[in-house]
Amino acid sequence: MAAGNVNPFNVSDSEEEAEQRQDGADTERSPSDEVQGHSLGPFSPPAYSEPAALLSSSRTSPSVDGIPASAAAVAGIGGGGAAESRVSLDAIAAQLLRDQYILTALELHTELLEAGRELPRLRDYFSNPGNFERQSGTPPASKEQGVGPGGPLTVQMQDRKRRKKDAHMRDRAGSISTLDSLDFARYSDDGNRESDERVAECEIPSQERKNYKSSPENQEPIRPLEKRALNFLVNEYLLKNECKLTSITFSDENDDQDFELWDDVGLNIPKPPDLLQLYRNCGNSLPLHRDTVDVAVSVDPNDLPGDYFTQEPVQQTEAIQQQQQEEVVQELEYQISLLNSEKKSLAEQIKKLQSDIQVLQRNVSSEPTSAVKLTPSKEDTPCGKPPLDNGQYLDIRGVTETDSSSDANTTKTSTTTATTDCTESTTTATQPHSKLKSQSQQGKTSVQFDQPNRKLSPAFHQALLSFCRMSTDSRLGSEVSRIADSEQSVMLMLGRCLPHIVPNVLLAKREELIPLILCTACLHPDPKERDQLLHILFNLIKRPDDEQRQMILTGCVAFAQHVGPTRVEAELLPQCWEQINHKYPERRLLVAEACGALAPYLPKEIRSSLVLSMLQQMLAEDKADMVREAVVKSLGIIMGYIDDPDKYSQGFELMLLSLGDPSERVVSATHQVFIPAFAAWCTELGNLQSQLIPSLLTRIEKLLKQGEYGLDEHKLHMYLSALQSLIPSLFAVLLQNAPFTSRAKLQGDVPPIEVTRFPRPASPLQDVATIVGSREQLAVLLQLYDHQLQHEGTTGWDSLLWVVNQFLPQLIEIVGRINVTSSTCVHEFSKFFWRLCRTFGKIFTNTKVKPQFQEILRLSEENVDASAGNGILTKATVPIYATGVLTCYNQEEDRKLLIGFLEDVMTTLSLSHAPLDSLKASFVELGANPAFHELLLTVLWYGVVHTSALVRCTAARMFELLVKGVNETLVAQRVVPALITLSSDPEISVRISTIPAFGTIMETVTQKELLERVKMQLASFLEDPQYQDQHSLHMEIIKTFGRVGPNAEPRFRDEFVLPHLHKLALCNNQQTVESKRIDIATQLFEAYSALSCCFISEELMVNHFLPGLRCLKTDMEQLSPEHEVILSSMIKECEIKVENKAIGEAQGSISIAASLVGEDAKTKFLSKMGQLTTSGAMLANVFQRKK
Repeated sequence: MAAGNVNPFNVSDSEEEAEQRQDGADTERSPSDEVQGHSLGPFSPPAYSEPAALLSSSRTSPSVDGIPASAAAVAGIGGGGAAESRVSLDAIAAQLLRDQYILTALELHTELLEAGRELPRLRDYFSNPGNFERQSGTPPASKEQGVGPGGPLTVQMQDRKRRKKDAHMRDRAGSISTLDSLDFARYSDDGNRESDERVAECEIPSQERKNYKSSPENQEPIRPLEKRALNFLVNEYLLKNECKLTSITFSDENDDQDFELWDDVGLNIPKPPDLLQLYRNCGNSLPLHRDTVDVAVSVDPNDLPGDYFTQEPVQQTEAIQQQQQEEVVQELEYQISLLNSEKKSLAEQIKKLQSDIQVLQRNVSSEPTSAVKLTPSKEDTPCGKPPLDNGQYLDIRGVTETDSSSDANTTKTSTTTATTDCTESTTTATQPHSKLKSQSQQGKTSVQFDQPNRKLSPAFHQALLSFCRMSTDSRLGSEVSRIADSEQSVMLMLGRCLPHIVPNVLLAKREELIPLILCTACLHPDPKERDQLLHILFNLIKRPDDEQRQMILTGCVAFAQHVGPTRVEAELLPQCWEQINHKYPERRLLVAEACGALAPYLPKEIRSSLVLSMLQQMLAEDKADMVREAVVKSLGIIMGYIDDPDKYSQGFELMLLSLGDPSERVVSATHQVFIPAFAAWCTELGNLQSQLIPSLLTRIEKLLKQGEYGLDEHKLHMYLSALQSLIPSLFAVLLQNAPFTSRAKLQGDVPPIEVTRFPRPASPLQDVATIVGSREQLAVLLQLYDHQLQHEGTTGWDSLLWVVNQFLPQLIEIVGRINVTSSTCVHEFSKFFWRLCRTFGKIFTNTKVKPQFQEILRLSEENVDASAGNGILTKATVPIYATGVLTCYNQEEDRKLLIGFLEDVMTTLSLSHAPLDSLKASFVELGANPAFHELLLTVLWYGVVHTSALVRCTAARMFELLVKGVNETLVAQRVVPALITLSSDPEISVRISTIPAFGTIMETVTQKELLERVKMQLASFLEDPQYQDQHSLHMEIIKTFGRVGPNAEPRFRDEFVLPHLHKLALCNNQQTVESKRIDIATQLFEAYSALSCCFISEELMVNHFLPGLRCLKTDMEQLSPEHEVILSSMIKECEIKVENKAIGEAQGSISIAASLVGEDAKTKFLSKMGQLTTSGAMLANVFQRKK
């Protein structure tokens, strides 16, 4: 550490010091030298200043042979004062400091301060931080040399002394650390630790520090405070560099630390620079400036080892300083050369301007005052020269002005203006802006007015005119008094005045200022004024609405078209950057829209780096849906102009981020704008078929593999919808890379494209005609496309072969792995295949898609695993092929193919005793479209009349799914007759299978005649003696009653369901077979639980519901005690309801009389109010108390 590590008062006559002197007698100096070294007073010059204190420090002081050495900011105390009869306070203080009684000395110093008798010795000691720096361990480099950082001691002596001193400091560090004069830049308040007692790294010579750090065995373990400080800096670095997930993980792993506050680290120092700054400055840090004081210590240079002195740190420092000075000199020489070249160019411009002025002066002086005759020539006046452009603004003066001025040849009297348009044009063309002042002065001198023939004094004239109320002292008065006489002066005037005009214009009308602001910002010569004007433009309206934003964006685009990409980058983009985190979403929305609108006018490097990063940040962080929607649209525009292939991966991540947005608006904008634009860029890169689509398929496969215990349907929809939006781009790639593309020429009559040829696109960017170029071009390509598929084949058509041989097989494999019971997945994939087949056309569907499905779906009993139910016909391939492929085209042969496929699937699954989930999914998906109801009924009728009872049972169960979506006319004409036919089937299993369908009809249909027919059929099942012992029939009826009872017509529930449930519960009490009894009891419990939520009249409650529950409770007491507890609670609740109703009726008779009295009072009050036909004041009087 600093020089204070070696205290000049640490010499005592204690036994400990004597022992140290005895142990280190071979290297330690004599006691006489030691006394000599400490005999200095605090303010006297050092008596022995030749041997410097060779302490490891970055501070230097005069020393032996000029070697840098530490200079402690302390001085020794005198020990040889005159003998006094009474010991002086100064001597006591010196003795306390000498014996290291620091706290006692501090108390003495405090008491003397309070008494007003401050001792200079104590004051100087306690005001010097160097006296309290703890001595560190010996670095390795010093150990080798036998010299510690605190003085030239031998290794043995220093080691013994360090151990004893460390023990002494540990005992006292808790108190010493409380001193106000501690150097807190080196210590923390986390207690005393040996590891803190090191020499500061910056105070060790560079070579010594290098040697110390380079040896692995000398690396000390990290200390707690160091770890907390580094943790804080690392977390700050991660946040600044967008590593947010890593930062979160890092924070979780260090949950004992608050990364928001530096004070939580525990160091009493300001927060250091960030990691990047520390890394950049780690090798260039200069020694900190410290005040130094020469100190004398009792060290003899002759006692030091011969190799202790080294000039290597000095040489390294001098080399570094010399290198830095050379770099500064080179930089200054380069700047001098630039300034010299600029000086030469300015001198040439000055000469040119002076010559122009002389020419103009000669022209003006040569003309007579009475008349001016203009004879311009190209040699004399530079009228024909084009105006100079300095690159900072536009010269908006028209050509006609120069033409008219060059042709002017008129004369005027001396009372008219003596200047001409040619002169004005010449002056402006020569130097448009720098001669503004001279022009105005020339114009003023050339204007003359009639003077009155009066002899008034000028003072009288001035006093007389002072009565005209004019004000030229204010800012506005100054502007009014100076009339602009050129375009440039107008721009300057507008630049000065607009900042004062805008705040005083109504917010609703401020868009009227946009043209004025933009024109001034475009033409103004001063960059600062332009920046101020553009700042006003973006802050013109507090919360701009849609129309106002459109106006501002239109102006920004016009500005960009005029000034070019350099000024757009330098002037417009900073305004967008400033508003990126504005508190109002309308302002952030303006920024998002501006990034897209300005994309065509920006440099391509900025477009693909800065703008893309701005939009990515807003997409990830902005909370407003409308802002993120605009960001996605602007990102789509950027994708249309980007040409850096390295940005593909960033674009792909942005697509996934947009698709995963929680807002539907953002997702819709992604499909409409971003994905088509990104697909177009991928097409140019050749990545559409090689990277983009395979990446999405890989993610879908990974999702299905992870979703064995629960599929993330949201992510599946996200990836599949992205694939669906890529279908038009994929088809356009096929057309543009086909063998016939070179023959596609617009000539002759082109057959128009059918309106229904393609699915309706989500946006114009997904229209194949837009992607290809035009509808006529698409028509030619489609004609050749169909001909190629029909007659010439696909040889050499790589893009189409990729779709047929890789894309479709992978999709069909994925389809076979999804859960058939997930209606959402089935619907998503069906919609995808439908759009794929409609886009690629009927010929492609019939020749390429259907054969691949038919190869997999071989309709035979061998293709169904009845035992495990995992055959291909039981998977989602069946409903997706039926609803996504076979329904694409609705012609007669297509409908026949669909009917035949469904009939074959129903037959195969039924005869194989396989699960019917795939068939049910097909009926649910097709039943959602009324156009397929007749077709489905045709398929079911095929099952009704089938010879196999298994097929008839399947048909009966399929009716249950179809009834909910079919209109009542079809139910009455087609469904009920088929069910009645099946209900009289010879096989009891077929009849039982019709019960769920009958129940669904009772739940959904409202026609009374239809309901009565169904009711009669169900009653026959319950009351016919042949069904009394049909356990499975009773189970199905109870299950159906529990399902449809709460939603069925109340009359059907009260008159039919509840009484029959009571009968079934009563009959179940006499059931002798325990297994059947528990089955019926369980179904009855489910049914009663569902019906208990319905309104039940008191009569039904007493006559049927409660008795049925009591019968069920009797069964459950013996078979299922846990259900018996619930039933007891249900019975108790029902009994309470009945009792409350009885009490309510009794109270109702009383309330009737009370209500009659209340009605009478109400009638009287209203009649009183009706008599008031006057003003409202009388109405108030009605409610006043009578006096």
